[in-house]
Amino acid sequence: MHTCRRPRDDPRVPPDEYQRAAAASDSRGDARASRGWLAILAGVRVRVIELRILGAVLAGLWLVTFGLILWGYRPGGPVDGLVGLAAGGPIVVAAAAVAWPPVAQSARAFRVIAWLALGPILLLVPSIAGLLAQIQGGGPQTLMPSAEAAYPWVLALLGTGVYAGVGVARRRLGDRSPRRRRLLAGIGLGVAATLVTGTAFSAAAVYNEVSLIGKPALTSRFGPTDRALDPPPCDGPMAIGATATVTLQMDVSVDGSPTGALSVSGQRSGMDVRWEGYVTSNAAFGRVGFARIDQSAWRLLPNGGWVALAPREVQGGDMDRQLALEALTPAQRAVVEDAGLAYIEGARARHCRVALDGDTLSRAVPEVSLLVGNADLSRWRGELDFWVFSDGELGQADGFANGPGLELAQNGLTAEVRFTLIAIDRGQPVTIQAP
Repeated sequence: MHTCRRPRDDPRVPPDEYQRAAAASDSRGDARASRGWLAILAGVRVRVIELRILGAVLAGLWLVTFGLILWGYRPGGPVDGLVGLAAGGPIVVAAAAVAWPPVAQSARAFRVIAWLALGPILLLVPSIAGLLAQIQGGGPQTLMPSAEAAYPWVLALLGTGVYAGVGVARRRLGDRSPRRRRLLAGIGLGVAATLVTGTAFSAAAVYNEVSLIGKPALTSRFGPTDRALDPPPCDGPMAIGATATVTLQMDVSVDGSPTGALSVSGQRSGMDVRWEGYVTSNAAFGRVGFARIDQSAWRLLPNGGWVALAPREVQGGDMDRQLALEALTPAQRAVVEDAGLAYIEGARARHCRVALDGDTLSRAVPEVSLLVGNADLSRWRGELDFWVFSDGELGQADGFANGPGLELAQNGLTAEVRFTLIAIDRGQPVTIQAP
């Protein structure tokens, strides 16, 4: 008579599975139990492979983070390289999960453990994308600007630590140890790994960034960082970058309540320009855009596609160039307030302020019509703050204007428009493509 023996020394088969198989052996016979053991063993092997794959994905994402910080994080501090090396700690933690995966004892436990890996993966993907954009932007490279920016990394590291810790605890304590003991030990190991790796990285990053206080940045998206270069006076010569990456943020409110917002971004090369974005207001809603190449121009209509413009509509839409030509002419800057020097992302600039009326706003930032429609702005008044950097070029402008709000909302008393226009990476080569 064939006898089915329990493979007690096989660590891949959880104790609970042994009990169920033993019951099957008593009730259905040795032959059917043998098939049950094979099915259980095959299922556990599949789970082990799947959990190892999740661990490998985690290790790969942490490896990408390590590479970005090691080779891309170069603010000029004394321990730039050490910060990069400290970012390699989570790779070791994730590698432990690949070597000793946290084998689940049931289908339900498998799903819970799998989410211990899926959660950090979902946190790491957008965080890595943000880190890459930050490094490529060349702006301030602080790695821990705020608690809001740091918490996804902390949660991802904690999830990775607990995922690996459960597997290590199972390896050290064995399958016969109580499940609760293994779980608590795994959580303890995960928290300890998080504290060790997180503290090592945080200490190196904070020390490096504190050492940079008072030191000029090596590069900036906004302009030169050399402190020996003085920005021109507010009423002096002001140029526009030959090329620029431009963004415009604008909102409108009536009696203090928001009624619309606009956000667009794009690039300009000389008089060629293309930008796209979104608008939400009573006058327009949807995706908007504008493009001009030589004497041809197109406009992206809300909830529509790109349409070619007539020759008389080709002008406009220049963003920073149009703002300078309409609102910051030498005559308009003859009466200007000098608000002193400022540093924006490490670049030195002169902060200036001029008066702004509604007609000038309509010509300088024609995109305001997407928020106010055909409202008459002739009686609107406000101010325009602008920053001229050490290269003598306009890099940022903040403005507002307010006036009667009856045309924008029923029974509206006062309406206000605020906007921020930024022109960065000026002079860098760009290519403007037709829609």
